Amino acid sequence: MVMAAKPQFHVLAVDDSLFDRKLIERLLQKASCQVTTVDSGYKALEFLGLRECVEINEPDAVSTSPVIHQEVEVNLIITDYCMPGMTGYDLLKKVKESSARKNIPVVIMSSENVPARISRCLEEGAEEFFLKPVRLADLNKLKPHMMKTKLKNQSGRD
Repeated sequence: MVMAAKPQFHVLAVDDSLFDRKLIERLLQKASCQVTTVDSGYKALEFLGLRECVEINEPDAVSTSPVIHQEVEVNLIITDYCMPGMTGYDLLKKVKESSARKNIPVVIMSSENVPARISRCLEEGAEEFFLKPVRLADLNKLKPHMMKTKLKNQSGRD
């Protein structure tokens, strides 16, 4: 008898801090997620295949990587709020403006507890706002959000 494999969710983690990226990556892997990490909002847009958004706003920020990963299914984006160049809030807005990627849940994290910032992100479409350091218990709250995109993606292919 073959057991069905648990669906593995793909999370794009965005943070300019190497320490925080590694922490999030480990926590997500403990939660049985496939993780891709990048260090800027621009690289996240490029990974998502939203390169034109990057070129219009910041032509020098595009990496020289020839591969655009449009075909990669991403079930969730978790991003730091405070990053140089493009904030997590800016990334959230770009994702939500994209017709192809607007259904991907976005979670913002920050070490600063600023109620106005939190409200603004949630109003713009963020699913959650986590205060750093992020814990495994926080990430366990994300499964229902990832399930929604998995189901939407599967029904879109049928």
